[in-house]
Amino acid sequence: MSELVPGGNLPLPGGPLNLRVPGPFDVSAIVTGESGKVAGDADFVFYNQPAAPGVRLRGDTLSVDPAGLRAGAVRVTVAVSPAEPGTPLGRLPAPVLQVDDERGRAVARFAPPRPGPETVLLLAELYRRGAAWKLRAIGQGYADGLAGLARDFGVDVVDEPTATSAPVPGPRAAASSAPSRLIASPATGPGAATTPGSANSPAPDPEGFLTLVNPARAEAGSPLVVLDARLVAAARAHVAALAAGGRLATESPDGTALHQRITATGFAYVTVGEHLVSGPRTPAEFVAYCLRTEQARRTLQDPAFTHTGLAYATGPRTGDVYWTALWAVPLTPGALARTCADVVELTNRERRRARLTPLAVDPQLTAAAQAHSADMVARDFCSHTSPEGSQPWDRAAAAGSRRRAIGENIACGQRSAAEVVTGWMNSPGHRANILKPDFTHIGVGFAGGGRTGTYWTQLFGA
Repeated sequence: MSELVPGGNLPLPGGPLNLRVPGPFDVSAIVTGESGKVAGDADFVFYNQPAAPGVRLRGDTLSVDPAGLRAGAVRVTVAVSPAEPGTPLGRLPAPVLQVDDERGRAVARFAPPRPGPETVLLLAELYRRGAAWKLRAIGQGYADGLAGLARDFGVDVVDEPTATSAPVPGPRAAASSAPSRLIASPATGPGAATTPGSANSPAPDPEGFLTLVNPARAEAGSPLVVLDARLVAAARAHVAALAAGGRLATESPDGTALHQRITATGFAYVTVGEHLVSGPRTPAEFVAYCLRTEQARRTLQDPAFTHTGLAYATGPRTGDVYWTALWAVPLTPGALARTCADVVELTNRERRRARLTPLAVDPQLTAAAQAHSADMVARDFCSHTSPEGSQPWDRAAAAGSRRRAIGENIACGQRSAAEVVTGWMNSPGHRANILKPDFTHIGVGFAGGGRTGTYWTQLFGA
């Protein structure tokens, strides 16, 4: 059985599959074609409509037979929501997806990061690649329940009016966290770093976005942000794809990720926050939505962010207005040094707790680690093995290291030094490298961009 992490995928065996999410949840599925949209309301399987061609819901289990799906179907997206409507998922036990084949043999398990205020969570998707089917773990949350989720996939949802109010289209928000992956390489025996620039590229503000945002930040005690032309360009490119596809997502239908668009503009960053929203008609409505929604408000008022970019576009088929807002901390040489130093300090804190000698920073290991993080961004991979086959000890030797033993931890998607070290310590393989008594030196690399947003490397030596 494979344990998946957000963004991870694996080939599926032939035949029907059972996907079970035990607990106080409602399980649902959305069947879509190449457009990312349903062909009709019948493609939405949930408690009030428990069956579609090739998909059947029984209690907490979805049975999916890829061969039995309707013509043109290439994807089945699995979602969960609280059985008690309106309950934030953060108040419930964390949902866990178990995938079995038709004989009951375990195929995969996915335990996503614990949700917060979201009321629906995209857990995973089954998708076709050529003649085969694969499973991808997602872990993306929505703040406005199944109605917003369904609309983003093209399902018509009719809100029942009450005696005191008429149905009003509301904004919908996709989760603002990038998928993350953690991979550890055991210690074993046997690049050049890049320093990003951060020249300010101010952008005009014809919509008055900053006059709406900065007072809200000042009220929270956060510094003012400036519009950056590169972030605006990335937001425009992404929101145009959202509007054309009629769906909120961190990736366009062609597979281009939002963070890849930022990288393409030349904006290097330590961390990025994003708002992907549909519904508001004006910048004022967009900011008002962000301020009344807890997770979105935290991003808008985050004191770390100094640069922002905003764009919106109207969907040609539905008339819905889509928004992309980006918030960033530029990656200056000083910020890179602080970020890597924080990883070293947090790593050594864990070693001190285990009564181990702290690791000393090694320039050669640092150069190799930084080069690997930058390479993973540039060539769109997250692995200890580079596309041409080089391994951690090969990269250390190429940087001039003569350490007799090398170990490596990498991670993709975490947004801070604290988050990545916590993730490593919660994973047995990574923890073993961090707490290996024989290691004496460390090098840390970091790069922002690519498909997952951030790429971290720890290289250990003895």
